[in-house]
Amino acid sequence: MEVTPLVWAITFGILAGAFILDFVVVDARPHVFGPKQAARWVVAYIIGALVFAVFVWNYFGAEYGQQFLAGWITEYSLSVDNLFVFIVLISSFAVPEALKHRVLLIGVALAIVLRGVLIVVGAAAISRFSATFFVFSAFLLYTAISVWRSHGEERDLEGNGLVRLTEKYIPTSREYVGTKATVKISGQRHITPLFLVILAIGTTDLLFALDSIPAVFGLTKEPYLVFAANAFALMGLRQLYFLLDGLLGKIIFLAKGLAIILGFIAIKLFLEALDGTTDLAVPHVTIAQSLMFILFTLGVTVVTSLTAVKRDPSLALQSEVAQITTESIEHRGEALELIPDEDSLT
Repeated sequence: MEVTPLVWAITFGILAGAFILDFVVVDARPHVFGPKQAARWVVAYIIGALVFAVFVWNYFGAEYGQQFLAGWITEYSLSVDNLFVFIVLISSFAVPEALKHRVLLIGVALAIVLRGVLIVVGAAAISRFSATFFVFSAFLLYTAISVWRSHGEERDLEGNGLVRLTEKYIPTSREYVGTKATVKISGQRHITPLFLVILAIGTTDLLFALDSIPAVFGLTKEPYLVFAANAFALMGLRQLYFLLDGLLGKIIFLAKGLAIILGFIAIKLFLEALDGTTDLAVPHVTIAQSLMFILFTLGVTVVTSLTAVKRDPSLALQSEVAQITTESIEHRGEALELIPDEDSLT
């Protein structure tokens, strides 16, 4: 697959244009972002991803179109875990309702840039070392087991070490000042909690990318498609934050489904690594077979979840969404309390 600099430039331009449009149309006047508005944007981004898939299918071929679809669907599904952490971070930083959309918009933009760097590194490693897929395979298998077993884990209220380091050495205010990221207090420039929570979301997402990017590389070796799948997934992810009280809260077996998909991709990567480093007759899993398996697994996950909740509605109260909602309420504002006083900064 040969992607010209012009195609890259057009792709970056379209993505940047989408964010600018979102910022100008939606966030020019900060307001409470409702479920109906979120639903419209989710549909718009899904349609955008499907249009892009049609472009790739026609311009580069059906094989690459299927690779993008498989990567995007997988990335979008795995990104739900990011969303749960975003909920806790936004609550722990006590982000005002009118600013939540801006926090997610800018935080995700930062995440896409950081993921782009990680994709470049991953692509370089794959091109230099055939055995890289063995590492990716082992990592994904470990992740699949962890996701299958995960239940009720405590989230980091402050985000990550970079956020804590920023709080420690840069003067920080505990009060939000509208949409300002910095503010002058007693003649000295301070960063506001808005800056910190955006930094927390953008950089914490990078930790999740260590799981999801190898998974997408297991479906396509093309950096262009890996980047596009990540970008479209994250762009649509923001709006799902405002829809958590709907369908997502009823998909109680989502973690199990994602674990199965990760395990499948880990096996696929292992087989490809064997094929590239040995003379063994290794069975080949086509991208069409991968796409069908991913769609089938997600379909079964959704149907069995909805059926189980319909039979016993109390199961929805035990879902991860319900647990995260409770956790976010319990820890609301705690990250602000952890910001050091100005006198303690050195």
